[in-house]
Amino acid sequence: MLVTDDGHRFGSVGGGEMEARVIREAEACLADGRPRLLDYDLINPGAGDPGVCGGRVTIHLEPHMPPSTVLVIGCGHIGRAVTELAHWLGYRVVATDDRPGTAEEVTGADLVVAGPISEVLEQVVLTPRDHAVVVTRNTDLDVESLRHLLATEIGSIGVMGSARRWQTTCQSLADLGIALGDIERVTSPIGLELGAENPEEIAVSIMAQLVAQDRSTTG
Repeated sequence: MLVTDDGHRFGSVGGGEMEARVIREAEACLADGRPRLLDYDLINPGAGDPGVCGGRVTIHLEPHMPPSTVLVIGCGHIGRAVTELAHWLGYRVVATDDRPGTAEEVTGADLVVAGPISEVLEQVVLTPRDHAVVVTRNTDLDVESLRHLLATEIGSIGVMGSARRWQTTCQSLADLGIALGDIERVTSPIGLELGAENPEEIAVSIMAQLVAQDRSTTG
């Protein structure tokens, strides 16, 4: 059976109460993008079973979703490496930099925007399935990017930099009136601890973290 995100249904898993439950679970599956297994006994409706014909059924729900977006903010050496690796991994990649010349050097992005983050968000709708990778050259750009990103529903935001740099960024965000709970949505430093040194290795650490989040292998 196929259930689409606009409510249409094709095929059947037998009808009745069980199918009604499967449809509700399929809608939830589309909402969070995660597969699931459903186990139903078909014995005693009085005990909550969705049928009386006997036996047990297992149904696998698999969402077929468009690729998640990775928004790369900052197109220096690391940003370009992240863009290329994210593209290779099958993500939709949007790359942006406030410097037109730097943005033009990016390869592998589905969309490149030269300009402030506000212009990017006029062209891209970010969802809870998407990720932002903030790898800019200074804290002012970090703050400006985060101020806009935290107003979206984006699923994860990671910022590159030292602990001291992140403390400075947090203070600046607090001075702008951004709540601590919103600031805590941000991961800094971004990336798994791999001992990475060059841009390509750092890109691997960042994308490994995002893949782990998507596959639910980390908290």
